[in-house]
Amino acid sequence: MADARDFRRPLPVAQLRRRCVPHCLTFTSTAELEPLPGTLGQERAVEALQFGASVRHHGYNLFVMGSLETGKQTVVRNFLQDRAAGESTPSDIVYVNNFQEAHRPRAIELPAGRGARLRRDVGELVQDLSTAIPAAFEGEGYRVRKQAIERELKSKEEQAFDELRRDAESRGLAFLRTPMGFSFAPMRDGEVLASEAVEKLPPERQDQLREDVRRMHDRLRSLMEQIPLWEKDARERVRQVARDVTTATVVGLVKPLREAYADAPSVVEYLTQLQEDVIDNAEDFLKPPDQRQAAVLGSMDDGGLTIPAGLRRYEVNLFLDRTGLEGAPVVHEDHPTYQNLLGRIEHLSVMGTLVTDFGLVKSGSLHRALGGYLIVDVHKLLMQPYAWEGLKRALTSREIRIESLAQSLSLVSTVSLEPEPVPMDLKVVLIGDRQLYYLLDAYDPEFRNLFKVAVDFEEDLDRDTVSDMEYARLVAAIVKREGIRHFDRDAVAAVIEHSGRLAEHAGKMSAHMDTVADLLREADHWACEAGHEMVGADDVRRALRAQDVRTGRIRERLVEQITEDVIHIAVEGSAVAQINGLSVVELGNTRFGHPTRISATVRLGRGEVVNIEREVKLSGPFHSKGVLILSGFLGERYAPGHPLSLAANLVFEQSYAYVDGDSASAAELFSLLSALSELPLRQDLAVTGAIDQRGRVQAIGGVNEKIEGFFAVCRRKGLTGKQGVVIPASNVRHLMLRDEVLEAVEQGQFAVYAIGTVDEGLELLTGVAAGERDHDGAYPAESVNGRVEARLLALARRREELAAAQVARAD
Repeated sequence: MADARDFRRPLPVAQLRRRCVPHCLTFTSTAELEPLPGTLGQERAVEALQFGASVRHHGYNLFVMGSLETGKQTVVRNFLQDRAAGESTPSDIVYVNNFQEAHRPRAIELPAGRGARLRRDVGELVQDLSTAIPAAFEGEGYRVRKQAIERELKSKEEQAFDELRRDAESRGLAFLRTPMGFSFAPMRDGEVLASEAVEKLPPERQDQLREDVRRMHDRLRSLMEQIPLWEKDARERVRQVARDVTTATVVGLVKPLREAYADAPSVVEYLTQLQEDVIDNAEDFLKPPDQRQAAVLGSMDDGGLTIPAGLRRYEVNLFLDRTGLEGAPVVHEDHPTYQNLLGRIEHLSVMGTLVTDFGLVKSGSLHRALGGYLIVDVHKLLMQPYAWEGLKRALTSREIRIESLAQSLSLVSTVSLEPEPVPMDLKVVLIGDRQLYYLLDAYDPEFRNLFKVAVDFEEDLDRDTVSDMEYARLVAAIVKREGIRHFDRDAVAAVIEHSGRLAEHAGKMSAHMDTVADLLREADHWACEAGHEMVGADDVRRALRAQDVRTGRIRERLVEQITEDVIHIAVEGSAVAQINGLSVVELGNTRFGHPTRISATVRLGRGEVVNIEREVKLSGPFHSKGVLILSGFLGERYAPGHPLSLAANLVFEQSYAYVDGDSASAAELFSLLSALSELPLRQDLAVTGAIDQRGRVQAIGGVNEKIEGFFAVCRRKGLTGKQGVVIPASNVRHLMLRDEVLEAVEQGQFAVYAIGTVDEGLELLTGVAAGERDHDGAYPAESVNGRVEARLLALARRREELAAAQVARAD
């Protein structure tokens, strides 16, 4: 790293890029390497994953954070799948009819695979009952007992009518059955008397006949009232016979099931209730099936059995089927809506009416992940209305309750299903970026109690000889996973070097494995185009060049405008109060640097340093902060004992875009000091760096892109051998420059300088010593600092003179 004694000397090529020397890699190609089975450099994240997955207490759900390009989602899924494979398989869940409260279906848990078996067994039972019950009612035993009851009733009725008829005949009355009902009429010698004959009878006899007719009508009325009671009793007896027949049939068919599920009390209880309901509603099995309704409302069980609509209450809704699952489930919910998470109740349209029942209760991803792990992208989750609240409610109550949003928000009052909630036992793993994690932690009071485990993925990895080899194994793992050509040693070295560039640190490697995987796939493509059996370093470099070309249109147009002097950038000579600053542009996945002319003007004033970008609202807060620091530096260094009496304007010339960041504050200060000292600044040097109020130059971001951006302009305009870039000394460790820049430096056509203080930068840019205060506290008169201080003192004196003159005129 450059220091105060050698800042005038350009950095050597060795410090501009950390090479990965191929001969230090102990393999010929990735075919010889054992692919890295896990992750590289993510020990913190893996330890957190292990901890979070192991702790079974409430609230220890996981939030995985880090950049998308780190491949954290793949890492988490692979880790959880490996762990889940060794865990026990969770239970099946079925929903069955609640025969006491039909709108509250019951949930039953069964060992994995037995849910499907129960559904099949109950389906077969219903089919058997549909055959056995009608057969029992058509059997000889039921028919004989029913006929006996009917004969007994008929005999009883006939006997009562015979007694009534004999009594009527004893009184001289005939018992007649007419279309209008039963009646009584006087009779003589077996013949009914006509009304004329009755009128000829003695009055006493007529009165007696009328009294007898009245009495017989009373007895007939009493008999007619008694007959319905006899018929009701007969029906009850027939019904009891039917119940006995049904009971004998149903109990015989249900008994094997009860024995088969004796170890599942909830199933035995359900079968008992089913048995009682079938016995109570045997007539439902005697009705001819409505084939149209069966097609609409019937359901198919695993045995291919169709349950008619009228008997759907006896089916089993296989809500969760774990058949064939080995270990615990790992579920990734890609579309986490409220219903996709918590389940839903579907409806069918039948004859223009929406109908539903417990068989239309469908599971959500929370149900499917029971006993295992649910992975959800937190950004997608928060984008879905009420999904976040629904998830939190389930986690807090430790049960999953299925209800529509309309019910949850009390928007409807119609009767609907209320399925029995299912106990919640699973780990929820949210995946998102750090900003969302800290926002949720700050603004949602429940978040911290529900997601206690933060899994933070590193953005980069430490680089050394061992990690280079491990990274090579990681490349081998991606090659194997993608099924692409193997990479030779030189190609792997090129990938490692580019990974260091992605990390923006010579001692680091990027953990953005998705980006690296893209590079490997593209290098494989170019190797295929070139007919190479193995991917070489040239193929990797060609892939990188192709990436630059695809995204380089704007960068090339900007360099073209500078070359044609549409945008004025001088790369030779010197000028007062003018300097080349460096900026970085980020557009999508494109990032490049370019120079910008910064100029300053000074005059008498009240100590204001005006940032023109800020005044026109083209400056961000960080850039504005950097400009304000300039005032503090000027006052502390040059005007500790007198007022700062200048007005300065700073501007990014020909810049019409939004500017932010403080990386131009060093260049702005140099331009301002040049204006005060009237010393010209070299235009063949571009400057980047931030400053503090003590004049120390601080590190900035995008240093590689900034150097390469100025280099591209100099190369297009013509390299003179004097051009270069001045960077903070603390940024030297971040240098991973492209080959074309290294070649120019090696040939003496371009240079990179590192400075630690403003004074070092002043000497490089002006060729004049910055100057230090002597024992009297004064700067040398011809030094840069001496000139600046003299100018500021002159401005202060002038300000005092003007103030005194103004007071004199006022007097």
